[in-house]
Formats: sequence, C-alpha cells, structure tokens
Amino acid sequence: MTSFAQLKQTLTPRQSDALFDVPLFYSMLCLIGVGFVMVTSASMPVAERLFNNPYHISIRHGMFLGMGLFLFWASTSAPMAWWKRCNPYLLLLGFGLLILVLLVGREVNGSKRWIPVGPVGVQAAELAKLFFFSYIAGYLVRKKEEVQENLKGFAKPIAVFAVYAFLILMQPDLGTVVVMFVTTVGLLFLAGAKLWQFFALILTGIFLVVLLIIFEPYRMARVVGFLEPWDDPFGKGYQLVQSLMAYGQGGWFGQGLGNSVQKLQYLPEAHNDFIFAVIAEELGFIGVVSIILLLGCLVFRALLIGQKALKHGKEYEGYFALAIGIWFAFQTMVNIGASAGILPTKGLTLPFVSYGGSSLLVMIVAAGVLQRVDFETKMSTKQATSRGGKR
Repeated sequence: MTSFAQLKQTLTPRQSDALFDVPLFYSMLCLIGVGFVMVTSASMPVAERLFNNPYHISIRHGMFLGMGLFLFWASTSAPMAWWKRCNPYLLLLGFGLLILVLLVGREVNGSKRWIPVGPVGVQAAELAKLFFFSYIAGYLVRKKEEVQENLKGFAKPIAVFAVYAFLILMQPDLGTVVVMFVTTVGLLFLAGAKLWQFFALILTGIFLVVLLIIFEPYRMARVVGFLEPWDDPFGKGYQLVQSLMAYGQGGWFGQGLGNSVQKLQYLPEAHNDFIFAVIAEELGFIGVVSIILLLGCLVFRALLIGQKALKHGKEYEGYFALAIGIWFAFQTMVNIGASAGILPTKGLTLPFVSYGGSSLLVMIVAAGVLQRVDFETKMSTKQATSRGGKR
C-alpha cells in the first residue's frame, strides 16, 4: 500500500524537479493578491468621490488581473527563440508607440503617456521598456566582443537608449528613463564592459539627470519638497508629508486593514504610486517587511534564473532575465524610497502591487518570460543529462 508520504511526494514534486520556478511563481501570486486587497482598500474613498462607486477602481484592477492571467500563459508558452528572433522588430514597435503617444496620447496631470484604446489607456513607455530590454539582451549576444573590446560596441546601445530616452522625456516621464538607464548600465557591466566606460556612463547619466531637474521647474520643486518637506507641508512637501504621517501611524502591526486615515483624500495617488504608505499604515512594520521580503525573493529568483541560463550557454535568455531582475529591483527601490522620503517623488508603480493596468500587465509578461527562461534552461539540462546517460 502506498503510504501518505509517498502519495504526497508523487503529487507534489520537489522544487528541483519542477519545470518552473516555484518561489518566483508563489512570490508573484502573493504580491498580486496583496496588491488587489490593498488597491481595493486604498482606492475606495477616491472611487466613491469620482465614480460614485467605491469598488470602481478595484473592479478595473480585477479586469486587468484577468487579462494578466492570459498574458502570463501566453508569455510562458512563447519560446525564447521567438523573442530572440523578433527583438529588432519589437524595438521598432517600441519606437512607433512612443511616437504615437506624442501624437494621439491622452494627457493626464500634464503628462501625455497613454494611448486610448477603447475604455482603457495603453502606457507606451511600459511596453517600450520591455522591448528595449529584449533588444539589449540580443545586442549583447551578437556584439559581446565589441562591447568588451572597443568603445564602438559600447556606444551603439547607448545611442539607441538616447533616442528612446528623448521620446519618453517628451511625455514627460523621467522615472522610466532612469529605470531604463540603470538596467542598461547594469547589463553592460555584467556583459564585461570596461570599468572606465562603466563609470564614465554613470557620471554622464547623473550629470544629465541633474540638468533635467534644474531646468524643469516642477522637477526642481519635487527635489526641494523632498529635501525639506516640512518647510511647506501644504505645498511642495504635501504628498511626502502625508506619506510620512501614514508610516508614522502604522507602528508595528498597523491600524488594521481598511483603517487608514491618510487614504481618506489626504494622500494623493494612495492606490498607485504611494500604495506602500497605505500598506505601512494599515499593516504596520510587519506588513512592510513581508512585502519587501516577497519582492526581494522575486528579484533574487530572477537574477538566479539569468545566472543559470548564462551558465548553460543561453546568453540571450540569461541577459534578458538579468535585465528583468535589475528592472524589478530598481523600480521597487525607487517606489519605496519615494514614499518613505529617501528619494525624490517619481511616478513609478510598486511591482505587482500598485494599481496601473499597463505596468501590471507588462510586469506579468516579464514574469512569464522569466518562467519560460527557467523552463528552457531546465529542459536543456535534462536533455544533456539524458544524452550523457545513454553514452
């Protein structure tokens, strides 16, 4: 008779035997679940005021999650050979979307970032970001020796990035440009670029970002508000002051789910860019640490998947996975840092948690790509092992 332990082992294979990354999958599911609950909690006051329905934003978020399930299945089913073959065309598609949004895009809060498609808006920069990372991964495979040996190979992807950055800054959206820049620099470093090129690029990037802040009044106001928010708590520092008050009221265990005070029309974008402040207020320090651990696990698994792919000779897959891991890590750091007063305010969502259809869907696709990379790496390892055994 088969014992219960044997039956359990048969029905639940070990993580090493699974054809997908189990910690990555469960981390993503937990973040999406927490995100849905917190978006519902944080958005009820503003949804009641704007749409006369406290669940309006929550319902839309649920619709995006339903679309995300289909896109996750599609991205895990698409072979990485397709991404590798199509990455130049995807890069051109990204260019087209960034130009299209400037021509016909819908303007919200002074930014023209969304292409209207029926009742929803497609954020062109989010799609362009994923397509650009795919292109960079392909370029590093094709021109790896050039990147390592001469300035020309290093400069080509930077030139492509500069065109993308210009179009995105026209929206304007400095946060996305910074995320793309950090990811590009990180990938070039991992691909073996010379240290002097690496540091020169970082210093140039910092210099240009400082110039963009100095010569744009609203960006300068954000920096001033970040440095001294309490000097103007009802003006430039208002959003950060309200966010810090949410953190302060959270304590160890929070005020309880649904009991946030700051979401009651005090904290702007409570369900979006500043959702982490609502999490801190309602779930406290324990909730904050739990979310950070889940995001840390997600990033760690992404980087590990990329490292394994490179180790088994899958360079394109490895670089693409590493780009996704760096992207998730940096965007998480910027979102949490902005809401906690560590970094200036930027309009970047918290991965898998914040409300934002385009961002959520693109990140779900990216997670599906990570699972596909892991699957193909494991399959190639199993095939190599089986061939070795037959000999």
